[in-house]
Amino acid sequence: METHIKTGGRPAKPYESNRARMLISCPDGPGIVSAVSRFLHEHGANIVQSDQYTMDPEGGMFFMRIEFDLDQLEERAAGLQEDFAAIADKFDMQWNLYQLSRKKKLAIFVSKEDHCLVELLWQWQAGDLDAEISMVVSNHPDMKEYVESFGIPYHHIPVTPETKKEAERKQLELVNGKVDLIVLARYMQIVSPALIEPYRNRIINIHHSFLPAFVGGKPYAQAYDRGVKIIGATAHYVTEELDGGPIIEQDVQRVSHRDNVSELKRIGRTIERVVLARAVKWHIEDRILVHQNKTVVFN
Repeated sequence: METHIKTGGRPAKPYESNRARMLISCPDGPGIVSAVSRFLHEHGANIVQSDQYTMDPEGGMFFMRIEFDLDQLEERAAGLQEDFAAIADKFDMQWNLYQLSRKKKLAIFVSKEDHCLVELLWQWQAGDLDAEISMVVSNHPDMKEYVESFGIPYHHIPVTPETKKEAERKQLELVNGKVDLIVLARYMQIVSPALIEPYRNRIINIHHSFLPAFVGGKPYAQAYDRGVKIIGATAHYVTEELDGGPIIEQDVQRVSHRDNVSELKRIGRTIERVVLARAVKWHIEDRILVHQNKTVVFN
């Protein structure tokens, strides 16, 4: 087997030690942008990027992603958050501050199909996924050697109907408090509420269909039987409702009557890996805000 060299993603850029992002959602109203900008200015921060969106200026929700530089951020971050609490209370904000120097830690769950996992590992090795892959967890041993060649721990936890609860306990023990995001890279098991709750809006799944069409088993066979002209894939956050969580990204490709089930699967695998990688990248770059069962994605 080919040997890979662990790169750990791309090297940190000099400015990243002093750069942070804020994600904000709150009821819309006048003065929000002004208050946030003034606050950052008064604390000596320099805004380098700002995006905003309002659902409805009359009683809707307001969403904002703002990126800024602040000297000695590591030492000042706690005080900055404490001071911002007054602004947040005034506008009834839900908000988070993320420091770029603190890379998000990922756990990737996978079964036997490897195309989505391989795409994530390639992008991580190339430095396109600016995160740490802390572990790969699988209910099959098939990809252990390949994953470990990247220097990434591989945990094989078999799952059967009889051992499912114990397997889930072991999974939760592995990830709890140790990772920021769980990626289901074609992990062919239903995730239980015990794992979903502590990782609310932090578990991303790739669905091998353009939701909500062809939900369930054998989607490509269903698509073939219906003679579809477009197939797709959907990346979404995981909720207790199967394949019903907030959608992050989707893509499609045209097909024709000449494409059999095997060809549809081949095309579908390409779409799946691209869509999942996009969704993961946007999450680790703090580009996604969730409101009810929808997402606002600043990309």
